[in-house]
Amino acid sequence: MRHNKKFNHLGRKSGHRKAMLANMASSLILHKRIETTVAKAKALRVYIEPLLTKSKDDTTHSRRIVFSYLKQKEAVSELFRTIAPKIADRPGGYTRILKTGFRQGDAADMAMIELVDFNEAMLASAKPEVKKPATRRGRSKKAEGTEVKADEAVAAEPKAKAPAKPRAKKSEEKKEE
Repeated sequence: MRHNKKFNHLGRKSGHRKAMLANMASSLILHKRIETTVAKAKALRVYIEPLLTKSKDDTTHSRRIVFSYLKQKEAVSELFRTIAPKIADRPGGYTRILKTGFRQGDAADMAMIELVDFNEAMLASAKPEVKKPATRRGRSKKAEGTEVKADEAVAAEPKAKAPAKPRAKKSEEKKEE
C-alpha cells in the first residue's frame, strides 16, 4: 500500500532523485527552458516553485536555503539577480509545462518546462484584448465609430407590447361576412 506517498519517486533512490532535481532546477534557471519527460517536468515544478517564491526576498537566509537545494553558485546568483525581479509581482505559477509529443527511442511522453516570464515569443504575441461593449439582441445596429448615449440607449430598448385584443370566435367572424 502507498498511503501518504504523494510525490513521484521517478524510479530512483532518494539521493539520486534529489541530485537529479537539483541539476534540472539549475539548468532551468540558467537556460530558462529545458526539455524532459512529463513526469520529470511535473516533479521539477513541485521542486522549483517554492525556490522561486523564496527568491523574492533577497536575504542571506533565503540565499542559503536556495543554495542548499540547488548546490550551484551560478544558478543561485542568476535566480536572485535576473529571475526574482521579473517574478516579483506574480503571485505564483512561475513555470509552464508544454507537451511536445513522444520520444523516438522509447515513446516516452516528452514536455518542455519553461519560466513563464521569460518566453519572449509568447509575451510578444499576447495582444491586449479589445473589450466590445455589451449589446442587447434586437437593437438596431449603429455604425462602429459612433457611441450610444445613455438617453439614446433607453430609447433604443424595445417597449413592452400592449395586451392583445381578444379574438372573435370563428362563428362570429362568419356572421360578419
